Amino acid sequence: MANILIVEDDHDINNLIARNLKLVGHSYVQAFDGIEAVQATMQDGIDLVLLDIMLPGIDGFEVMKKMPKIPVIFITAKDGLSSKLNGLSLGADDYIVKPFEMLELLARVEAVLRRTHKSETVFSLGETVVNIENRTVKVGELEIDLSPQEFELLEVLIRNKNIALSRDKLLELAWGYDYIGESRTVDNHIQKLRAKLGWEEAIKTVYKLGYRLEVKR
Repeated sequence: MANILIVEDDHDINNLIARNLKLVGHSYVQAFDGIEAVQATMQDGIDLVLLDIMLPGIDGFEVMKKMPKIPVIFITAKDGLSSKLNGLSLGADDYIVKPFEMLELLARVEAVLRRTHKSETVFSLGETVVNIENRTVKVGELEIDLSPQEFELLEVLIRNKNIALSRDKLLELAWGYDYIGESRTVDNHIQKLRAKLGWEEAIKTVYKLGYRLEVKR
């Protein structure tokens, strides 16, 4: 998984992002002002920077000009077109406006990591090995046949492991925004995944909400 630098002067937001990155398996470094951020980017092993624009010391745009070439996602309250164009013209990989959903941030992080080949492509849990890139699943030596939709749901659970996802959110992420159907569809697919992968205990039911893939470290 990736080592991600979080540059955000609001300690609550910085810590919230850090907790969620840790839940899905990333490591992180925290910085709370622009000068500290530039110094942190000089360390080896930073795979991605989540960068606020309005920072004490120097702003996020200046940080990006001074830092080595590392993938950057701007996370900012500055929603004007000129700010977004400025950030992207500097070479940022993405631009997210506050307030944002944490799942959206995690998805954007995953997208950038995939493009930079820092994303997790093989996931193991118990005897089950999932190759996300090749879309194959094995339990021990046995190859498991999943339908395309079952694999989509499996990938969403893996990408958001240890995070509780509502049925509606799973429909949105695994079936798509335009899916029209009942949330019972999610329950049926979850039961199939549990049975095929032997994950009866790993895929937890979250009371009155949905499901969580629990991965202990």
